[in-house]
Amino acid sequence: MHRSLLAAATLASLLFSAPSPASAATFTLVNLDGAGEGFNDATPATPVGGNPGTTRGEQRLNVFRQACAIWGTILPSTVNIRVGAKFDALTPCDATSGVLGSAGAADMTNDFPGAPLANTFYPIALANKLAGTDLSPSFNDINAQFNSSVDDAVCLGSSSWYYGYDHAKGTNVDLLTVVLHELGHGLGFQTFANISTGAFQNNRPDVYARNLFDRSYGLRWDQMTNSQRAASSTNTGNLVWNGTYVKNAAPQILGPAAIVRIDSPATLAGEKQFGTADFGGAMPQPSLSAQVVQAEDGVFPTTDACESLVNAAQLAGKIALIDRGTCTFAAKAARAQAAGAVAVIIANNVAGTAPGMTGSDPTVTIPVVSITQNDGVLIQDELSAGGVVMATLGTDPAHLAGTDAEGRPRMYAPAPIEGGSSVSHWDVTETPNLLMEPFISSDLTSSVDLTQYLFVDIGWLSGVSAVATGGPVAGAPRAFSSPNPFRSATSIRFQMAQPGRATVEVFDASGALVKRMPLAWRPAGPQVAEWDGNDTRGGRSPAGVYFWRVQAGDDLHTGRMVRVQ
Repeated sequence: MHRSLLAAATLASLLFSAPSPASAATFTLVNLDGAGEGFNDATPATPVGGNPGTTRGEQRLNVFRQACAIWGTILPSTVNIRVGAKFDALTPCDATSGVLGSAGAADMTNDFPGAPLANTFYPIALANKLAGTDLSPSFNDINAQFNSSVDDAVCLGSSSWYYGYDHAKGTNVDLLTVVLHELGHGLGFQTFANISTGAFQNNRPDVYARNLFDRSYGLRWDQMTNSQRAASSTNTGNLVWNGTYVKNAAPQILGPAAIVRIDSPATLAGEKQFGTADFGGAMPQPSLSAQVVQAEDGVFPTTDACESLVNAAQLAGKIALIDRGTCTFAAKAARAQAAGAVAVIIANNVAGTAPGMTGSDPTVTIPVVSITQNDGVLIQDELSAGGVVMATLGTDPAHLAGTDAEGRPRMYAPAPIEGGSSVSHWDVTETPNLLMEPFISSDLTSSVDLTQYLFVDIGWLSGVSAVATGGPVAGAPRAFSSPNPFRSATSIRFQMAQPGRATVEVFDASGALVKRMPLAWRPAGPQVAEWDGNDTRGGRSPAGVYFWRVQAGDDLHTGRMVRVQ
């Protein structure tokens, strides 16, 4: 998924407003598509995954409505949020990769009535919320576009958009997840700075940039020079989110850190930046250490494992090193596994970050990771010279995935810059995968995971400082589950600061939604929501770690609970 800042569009026909509880944000779609295309596509379609639409255009509208309703239950605003959206054939897009969509705030403003910080740009939807009035009534608040080519047989090959709400997409691309992601950018998950030059718009920081922190400089972005910000944009692993709410919530969302480490020779030794796959086994625990061997298929280019391997005997019990190429990631991994490899490392074939790897093959059970082109070349050079390379893949339970030593989540800062992706996304090292990472992952659901806490940090929820420097707001209502641990059922207890509706959600350890319990109008004061341990289909949830989240008016509470046998 890529983000771009789009120009404001004039008002077109209003198609719907997404329903939402009292005080929650409402959205209106401004359909920018022409007759017969995009949202107006009359191609017949069969209802799928809870989406009742009978044409492709109607199903697209329904998915958009569903995404708006999800954001609307999380973010409060009394000002309607207008989203100009359309479907177009976006490039680049080929059989193996492509841009799925782009979106951004259509406008920004500063020093408006109610602005928490002076001399600071806010995306217009957030500014409207804070001001309590529409500051730009003649224009849209968010502009977005989505790739209509995904539904043809060229862009992403045989994959197409999946229009259901249940994320049962198989090998297709989940449109609901993509729309949630792109709306996230328009709502404020973006900086307005020029990341190539480091220059702020009109020499004025934005609220997102005020929460970016570079460990190498020991400075927030609003404290840096232009040249320092430009360098920080590619300071992989050292650009982090400094907001307190995100940091405090990270242990509830993220799992243990995974590691890909070269152990020897000493000239290559150290942890490597890596990408993960949608298929294959989990990172081993305890860690797996083995010799790295280059996979060879005998057909140029001989190292991409797109044909039968000619050195299968040498791969048995080893970690297979494979170059990215024209065949699928899953096909490469399957060939290496069939040869007896215990893990696969796929080296990128272009400069930049280690890629996330999409695809599906349930027969692949060994761990599969990717590394950068530069790291791949260094390993290949060592192997070509007759050297022996030893590597370790595993997890480090003492650290959270994708965070620095202080527990702050990393932001996406690859070198070189990736236009539309750099800085305005979570890093690809966070696990489980997060909604606002730059690449779509198969395990994403309707959960807005750590992203909702970033929105707390920038001011979407009342009473929260836009640059958080301490803990939770003093006097904020407490919430907890009891009993905890529990066997059959537990009670989630929380406070309503004022009368209104609340939503209680339960997630498993991977971040997948287990059950959502919307509560009717409640008076102010203490509340109790019972969870019987069942999922939304009535099935019994297994023993394990679960997380709960309560949205009570403008207050957001989260916690951890354990179900035992």
